[in-house]
Amino acid sequence: MSSERSRDYLVSLTHELCALPRESERVEFKVSNTEPQAIGEYISALSNSAALVGPAFAYLVWGVQNDNHAIVGTHFDPHAARVGNEELESWLLRLLEPKIDFRFFCVEIEGHRVVLLEIGRAVRHPVRFSGQEFIRVGTYKKKLKDYPEKERALWRIFDQTPFEDGIATERASGDDVLRLLDYPTYFDLLERPLPANREGILESLLDDRIIRSSNAGGWDITNLGAILFAKRLDTFHPLGRKSVRVILYSGNGRTETLKEQEFNKGYASGFEGLISYINGLLPANEVIGEALRKSTPMFPELAVRELVANALIHQDFFVTGAGPMVEIFDDRIEITNPGEPLVDTQRFVDTPPRSRNEALASLMRRFRICEERGSGIDKVVFQVELFQLPAPLFESPQGFTRTVLFAHKALSAMDKADRVRACYLHACLRFVTRQDMTNTSLRVRFGVEEQNRSTVSRLIREAVEATAIVPADPGAAPKLMRYLPFWATASREGRA
Repeated sequence: MSSERSRDYLVSLTHELCALPRESERVEFKVSNTEPQAIGEYISALSNSAALVGPAFAYLVWGVQNDNHAIVGTHFDPHAARVGNEELESWLLRLLEPKIDFRFFCVEIEGHRVVLLEIGRAVRHPVRFSGQEFIRVGTYKKKLKDYPEKERALWRIFDQTPFEDGIATERASGDDVLRLLDYPTYFDLLERPLPANREGILESLLDDRIIRSSNAGGWDITNLGAILFAKRLDTFHPLGRKSVRVILYSGNGRTETLKEQEFNKGYASGFEGLISYINGLLPANEVIGEALRKSTPMFPELAVRELVANALIHQDFFVTGAGPMVEIFDDRIEITNPGEPLVDTQRFVDTPPRSRNEALASLMRRFRICEERGSGIDKVVFQVELFQLPAPLFESPQGFTRTVLFAHKALSAMDKADRVRACYLHACLRFVTRQDMTNTSLRVRFGVEEQNRSTVSRLIREAVEATAIVPADPGAAPKLMRYLPFWATASREGRA
């Protein structure tokens, strides 16, 4: 079984659908009705209905009679069909919102041509076609707005169903599960021995929601299982675009690409290889000691590891057509993931992260791929200060989350934004460790000598004027001044 669907799978699926006593909320039979507008409306209706009744997919089948479900064949060829000058599939996708997953399959059964349209269930929002939402009411296609009770039920399901509980592949055999998933790595990461038989392996995967029993027999591989342990993500059609891209550029811009690599393994099984590849591309500085020449990384490896893990864990998997990306330039690394952050970017250090994907985050912590809740960004900032690099930049451009690590830059070469951001994050880091920022602590952070404390005083003044930090006690003597991040004043008494 794969995203391409074998002939045996399609034949078995067709017979299974034909064995139904009648059409249902997720199945519609046709022989020759191939009107494009109707197909689009059925995609909307069947997708929304699949979300209501539970299965991962709904089906529109041509070549089967509606009344007795006899296989009679069809002349419909979806891959040759066009609407005006546009291919049918492209036309349908353009008018669907959101852009859900659907695929046409053609198979010959008992000498008859059968076409199956596999339609992914709706997630997060009802599916619209040409601006209109549809639903199945029994065996009929209706406008969703005319059935408010179904619309309310649909929204309740969207609110309660996380990405991880979705189905990446349904009706898989035990052998299919073991072929598609890198199950030995699952046991290695948990430091558990591999069970002696297939049943023991499947039972363990079931306990951690990697798979679940399928109502149609066999196993459903969950999105959680596929995204973490797929041998190849593109085997699971909806997840193919969630692989991690690593791009190395020449210089500081995106005009010349030196290398581009796509990591198509599951996030847990492929994580160490991904980090090793990234670290191998990062520039290093050569330090000559008393007897040896030593190469030291320009960027702290712990910070890179934590930020890549965060990008994988906290992404919005429902953003279609985009996945995590690591871009390496001469002067910086940019790590980007789909989805705006659920926490204000200015509060990454002090606020425990809120994840859209709690089950995914929990397993990644159990695998020790990421830090415990709330400690990761603290360690990133600490490592950056230890390496005396410019402060990291956290931003959310147009529905994405991006973190930028900058290569070493002398204090004199930093612009005002760099300096203010460094002061602010240093104050945040001090605050969460129950300390206040001082001239002395900031001098240590920048590597400034005591005799140049006036330089650091000017940096502090800049940050205060920018309202990034505030004095802990405005009436204190200048040499005793301590500083807090701008948001910390109200919580200072509670912290004490």
